[in-house]
Amino acid sequence: MPSNATAAPAPDGRLDEASLLAEARAKTGLRDFGDESFLEPMRRLLWSLEHEARLTPAGRAGHRTRIVGLLLARLQTNDWLVRHPEIEREPVDVRFVVVGFPRTGTTLLQRILARDPRAGSLAWWECRHPAPLPGWDPATARDVPDPRIERAKAEVAGMLAFNPALAAQHPLDAMAPDEDMMLLEHAFQASAPCGSNNVPSYMRWHLLEDGIASYRDHARLLRFLAWQKRMRGEPVGPYVLKAPHHMLHVDRLLEHFPNATIVQTHRDLLDTLPSLASLSLELRRLTSDTAHPSECAEYALATARARLAGLERVRAATPVKKWIDIWFGDVVAKPLAVVERIYDRIGLELPGPVREEMGRFIAENGRDRRPPHGYTLEQFGLDAASVEREFADYRARYVLPTIAARRATD
Repeated sequence: MPSNATAAPAPDGRLDEASLLAEARAKTGLRDFGDESFLEPMRRLLWSLEHEARLTPAGRAGHRTRIVGLLLARLQTNDWLVRHPEIEREPVDVRFVVVGFPRTGTTLLQRILARDPRAGSLAWWECRHPAPLPGWDPATARDVPDPRIERAKAEVAGMLAFNPALAAQHPLDAMAPDEDMMLLEHAFQASAPCGSNNVPSYMRWHLLEDGIASYRDHARLLRFLAWQKRMRGEPVGPYVLKAPHHMLHVDRLLEHFPNATIVQTHRDLLDTLPSLASLSLELRRLTSDTAHPSECAEYALATARARLAGLERVRAATPVKKWIDIWFGDVVAKPLAVVERIYDRIGLELPGPVREEMGRFIAENGRDRRPPHGYTLEQFGLDAASVEREFADYRARYVLPTIAARRATD
C-alpha cells in the first residue's frame, strides 16, 4: 500500500473505514475506541482486501462482519477499562509460550500442557470474543452460560460446514485452548489476514512493523480476560499461550511477561511450508473463488523468512534457559515424554493425576482422530532444492542433526 494511500470505498460501501467505524459506534452506543493505534493497520488491511484479495460477495460480507466485530470489541473493552480501571492492574503470569511454524505440533502441545489444572489457558471463544456481550456481567451471572460460547460454537460450525477440509488441518473447537494471536487481531496487526487472504501489500507492512502497539493491546486483553475469569470465580493460573505469530515478536511478549519460558517446536521446512500453504489455500477459499496455490506459497515463504529472522534475533539476546526446543515427531509419537522434559527443564513437578489427565486427553485427541491432510511442495510451485538452499542455516541447526540422530537409533 503506498504511504499516501487510503482505503477506497467499495462500490457498495462495504469495506470503507467511515461506515465500519460508524456501524460499530451505532451498535454499541459508544464512541471512544481508546488507543487509536489500530487505525493505520486497519486502513492498510482494508486497502489490501479491497484491491488485492479478490473477495466474493459473501467473502466481503464476512469480512465486514468480522471487522465490525473487532471494532465492537475495542469499544466495549475500552468502556470496561474506563468503568473498571483495576483491570489494568490485574496480575497475569505466563508459564509457557509455545512457538514454532504452523503445522509443527504447537496446537497439540499447548492443549496437553493446558490439561494441568494449575495452568491457565485461553479457549477459542475467549480469544474470538474477549469483551462480554452487552448486558452480560461476569460478576453477576456466574451460574448462567456465557452467550459468547454459543456464538463461538456457531462460528466454528459454520466454518467447518462451508469448508470441511479445515478439519484435517486444524482441530477447531470453540471450547479448546487456541491461538492467542486472535487477541492481536483487535489491533489489526495479526498474521491471520495474511494467511486467509491474498493481501501482499498489507503482509509486507505487517512483517516489518515493530509490534509495540499490538503487544500492548495483547497484554491488556489478557489482563481483561483474566479479570473476567476471577469475577466468574474461576482460578487463574499461569497461562500457556501459543501462536506461530509470536515468532515475529517474542521480545515484545517477554517485555510484558518476563517469567515465560519459550517452547519452540521444530519440523523440516520441506514438510512445513507445503502444509502451511495448503492451510492458507483452504482458508482463502472461504472468501474467494480465485485462491491461487502460487500466492499461498509466496505467503508461506515470506512468513517463514520473517519469523525465522525475528526469532533468531531474540534468541541471540535471550538467556538459553528461557528456551526449550522440541521436535515435531516427538510431540506426535511420545507427547508425555515431551511434557516431562519441559517440566523437568523448569523444575516443575508433574503429579500422577495430572499425568493421567494428559494421557486421557492424548488418547482422545491424537492426530489419527482427524481426517488425513495430504500436500506436496510441487502443488504450490515449490521445489526441495530451493527450500533447502534458502533455509540451510535453520535446517543445519535444528533439523538435520535431529533427523540424523533419529536414524542412528532406528
